[in-house]
Parts: sequence; structure tokens; C-alpha cells
Amino acid sequence: MSVDTGDMEIVHRAFRRESRLLIELVAAVAPGDTARARVVAGHFRDYRLGLHNHHQGEDELLWPPLLARVDWQADIVLDMQAQHDRIDATLTRLDAAVPAWEAGAGADERDTVVAALADHRAVLLHHLDAEETTLLPLAAQHLTQQQWAWLGEHMVAHTPKRTLLTLFGLVLEEASPAERARLLAVLPAPVRGIWHLIGRARYARHINRVRAA
Repeated sequence: MSVDTGDMEIVHRAFRRESRLLIELVAAVAPGDTARARVVAGHFRDYRLGLHNHHQGEDELLWPPLLARVDWQADIVLDMQAQHDRIDATLTRLDAAVPAWEAGAGADERDTVVAALADHRAVLLHHLDAEETTLLPLAAQHLTQQQWAWLGEHMVAHTPKRTLLTLFGLVLEEASPAERARLLAVLPAPVRGIWHLIGRARYARHINRVRAA
């Protein structure tokens, strides 16, 4: 029986959307508006941590078992690893550009961040498309359900709880009712309770503030 990897595509949907919106949000910040720059930069850091932990989970928990089970298709897995390296390079560039812009909200620094985000998004979209087309079918065929579940457990274990609530809200934002039910069902009961009690309202306040412009 093949593993259902559809939840990965729901997560990718959020990364596609937020990588686009970050470009628009940064570009809209007026020169000198450091308060607004801090808000947008903080959202970038949440996005960056979510993407880093997502890819780190794949590096540690997805690629090794796949490489052990595939033969001529190993090139697909190795290409995914190389794409992660290219994405990391774009994030390293942003790690320098975003604080420089956040400090004074200068127009030149803002434009540098916008350009770096655009480059990042182009590399990211290529990777997400390739992963969904070539890698996920391999994972569905060769991994166990438990191995697939470890990816989500890794994200939960390596993400601060407040950031995790934000990231979960981002993933749920465009999910269909069936997709929302599916994602909520795999959460431990206490985490589901926290989401319903405080997570949803906290996320709504956060994202309204981020997208206020």
C-alpha cells in the first residue's frame, strides 16, 4: 500500500504563497518606516524557519531511506539535495539583506531585499514543482507511513510553539475543509486543543498585522 503524500503539497502551497507575498510586503514598505519593516522582517523569519525545518526534515529523514531503496532513480533524490543547497544559498543572501533593511528601512536596502526574495522564490518554485512531480511518487512507493509521519514530528520538535502556531495557520489558510480535517487529525490531541483554543485567534491577529498594508 502506497503512502499518501498529499499533505506535502498542502504545505508547499503555503510556501508558494508566502514567498510571493513577502516580495509584495517588503516592496510596499515606505522608506524610513522601521516599525513596518520590523513586522515584515519578523514574518520573513517565521517563514525562513519553517522552510529550513521543512527541508532539514527531508535531508535527515527522507533522502537517506529513499537512497537506500532506489537504484537508477537515485539521481532524483540527489537532485533534490542539490536544489536544497541552492535554496540555502538564497536564504544566506537574505540573512544579510533583511537585517540591513530592517535597521533603517532604507529604499536601497529594501530594493536589495526585494531582488533577493525574487531570486529565492524562483529557485524555490523550481524545487517545489520538481519535488511534487518526481520525488513524491518515489516517497509514496518506497516509504512506510511511519517514516512519512516522522517529517511532521521533526517539524513540531524543532519549532518554537508560537512559531509553530503561525506556520500551522499559514498551511491551513488555503486548505479545503477536507484538507483541514486531515491536517488536524494527525496532530496530538493537546496540540489540536491549543490550536482551537488560542491558535486560530492568535494567527488571525498576527496575519492581519503582517498584511495590514
